[in-house]
Amino acid sequence: QVQLVESGGDLVQAGGSLRLSCAASGSILSINGMGWYRQAPGKQRELVATVSRSGSANYLDSLKGRFTISRDNAKNTVYLQMNSLKPEDTAVYYCNAVIHARYSGSWVDYWGQGTQVTVSS
Repeated sequence: QVQLVESGGDLVQAGGSLRLSCAASGSILSINGMGWYRQAPGKQRELVATVSRSGSANYLDSLKGRFTISRDNAKNTVYLQMNSLKPEDTAVYYCNAVIHARYSGSWVDYWGQGTQVTVSS
């Protein structure tokens, strides 16, 4: 069994910062790409950022310069540092990872349960 557990979501004032964490656990053989997505009320889920195993990162264009994704391969953990937060960043943030589990013969997408980020104006 593989699990992704997010933490770090909170209520913060505009201009503030938050750091989200997502730890993968269970019968993991290897983790490929990891990333963060978000879904605001009434909107579709959108990609926030992804990071490869080697650390190469990609971002939603509108978030470049404010958000930074990183990962610790030894801890099977991905982070999202969010600075200069705006009310429009309010959403549920979901962690995603492509994982080869020990009991699986292939790479599978796993998702966390989501963590709420609310930015007040």
